[in-house]
Amino acid sequence: MSDVVIYHNPACGTSRNTLALLREKGLEPRVVEYLKEGWTRDQLQDLLQRMGQSAHDILRVRGTNADELGLTDPNASDEALIAAMIVAPVLVNRPIVVTPKGAALCRPPELVLGLL
Repeated sequence: MSDVVIYHNPACGTSRNTLALLREKGLEPRVVEYLKEGWTRDQLQDLLQRMGQSAHDILRVRGTNADELGLTDPNASDEALIAAMIVAPVLVNRPIVVTPKGAALCRPPELVLGLL
């Protein structure tokens, strides 16, 4: 599968373990270090649609200022969360993996197996 993508943070153990698991399965995914490359609105909306999730489902709270920004409020709109994620890519939880079978936030790493 040359069309496997992992949105990766090399400082994250879960992300590193997911990448290692993909490689153990003989795959060499395209690695996108989203903290360096950032996000676009279209990209995030496409990922959310593929995952069947809302922006709240991929919001990273731990180690971020999501709470102070009011993003953990259940009434915060997906648009508000996506806008914040574009400004501060760290607000997106990781790793997100995309394969021809779908996309998922792979926490724990073994969730990636369902995409292979």
